[in-house]
Amino acid sequence: MKKTSAETPVFNEADIQKITTLGALKAAGYHAKTVKEELRDNLIRSIQNNTPRFEGILGYEDTVIPQIENAILAGHNINLLGLRGQAKTRIARALVQLLDPYVPVIKGSFINEDPMKPLTTKSKQRVREEGDALEITWMARAERYVEKLATPDVTVADLIGDIDPIKAANLKLSFADEEVIHFGLVPRANRGLFVINELPDLQARIQVALFNVLQENDIQIRGFKLRLPLDTYFIFTANPEDYTNRGSIITPLKDRIQAQIVTHYPNNLEIGKAITRQEAKLTDAMRDSITVPEVIAELIEQIAVEARNSEYVDANSGVSARLTISAYENAVGQAYRRMLANGDQQEVVRISDLYMVVPAINGKIELVYEGEQEGSVNVARQLIGSAIRSLSARYFKGLEKQKREESPNPYETIIEWFGGQTEGFELLLHDDVKNYIQKLKTVQDLEKRVVEQLPEMKDATLKAVYMEFLLHALAQYSRLDAKLLVGSGFKFSDLISGYFNFEGGAPNFN
Repeated sequence: MKKTSAETPVFNEADIQKITTLGALKAAGYHAKTVKEELRDNLIRSIQNNTPRFEGILGYEDTVIPQIENAILAGHNINLLGLRGQAKTRIARALVQLLDPYVPVIKGSFINEDPMKPLTTKSKQRVREEGDALEITWMARAERYVEKLATPDVTVADLIGDIDPIKAANLKLSFADEEVIHFGLVPRANRGLFVINELPDLQARIQVALFNVLQENDIQIRGFKLRLPLDTYFIFTANPEDYTNRGSIITPLKDRIQAQIVTHYPNNLEIGKAITRQEAKLTDAMRDSITVPEVIAELIEQIAVEARNSEYVDANSGVSARLTISAYENAVGQAYRRMLANGDQQEVVRISDLYMVVPAINGKIELVYEGEQEGSVNVARQLIGSAIRSLSARYFKGLEKQKREESPNPYETIIEWFGGQTEGFELLLHDDVKNYIQKLKTVQDLEKRVVEQLPEMKDATLKAVYMEFLLHALAQYSRLDAKLLVGSGFKFSDLISGYFNFEGGAPNFN
């Protein structure tokens, strides 16, 4: 046991084994402290000691997290407002770490009552009758978190409580007895954190039931008006889209939530990559055997950026970070499947593999009318192509130059080489690593141009990925024709040949 101030000790696991009665708790110097005081005190200590806070929450260090900490210091309940996939629920769950490791509760209490501050009539009576011999138990911080997804079928009984006729019959109690009440989620979250996700989805009449809990600390259940000063820290999450599509936060409730904090998507690709790598669920075997080049990780993040700016995608709905996570997992899975099929020990994610992540994109974007007309698969492929075009200029200078310009196009010899290929040039998804590298090396000056632009690239397999990247980039800049061989790979050729040969798939996605 250690003291955080002159009055308030913090109990550890060794202490709770010895302190099992109210008398022992008093002797240990325990003083009641509210949840908001716990959060504030522990946050202050963390700031002073410069210990990590909100671990795993990336990209919010200078924006969202300071606002959350200000709200905690001010003792404010929070509404996290943001589009889907912006870590709102994860932030709420991270706040548990700012609670004390253990707090004492009256043994048998349904609403986690503090032995020093009993709330219900029954607990008050027990304290009077049993005195220092009253048994207590301990709650770990993880047990002090209650989360509820707001759905249209949520009732007042779910949140606040109701009369339990079966309990009344079994205990032979009158319906006028407080003991017949079955408490809902909010009272059971007493002395902890209570989170309501997607608050606007909660019916207005149900939101009204939260007024008194937030402001006056009393609850009404059927004929009972109970003055229960519940000690609960409320965290709400909401999506701005919900205000028009499904519902709204009613004004009186919004007025009682003191802090509304707006979340956002990653501000740059580096943060996005870090989030995706952190959240991707890969097996150890996949992590050990599959290499994900930086350009692949960047392209996956850029796909989400393109989607958020696309005329085919509903910007109000947002593009979740789950898109990039799913796409990353899917791309690694594709490379892993190829490795197993070829009997190799190591594999690398290639540019062509990105076109196999279309299923991961389709379910993560909401299309506007024009997008529906275009078709979800075509939109997904266009987003991948746009990502390639957007990032390629960072790696390869002069891609936008045309042959007629005074300054010669540095990639003209590559383009001319394809003009001499009557059969075209195919890169197949099932090609093993050796074959993949050898094919790319046959393209005149392709390796030379990659080495010129990326002299630090020494690994042959990684170099091959950037060589393929250059081919796709040239296609996106309409210098080559690239046809998707659905489920097989890509066929590259010069533009003139591409106009007259449509075997194997649709034309380039420009």
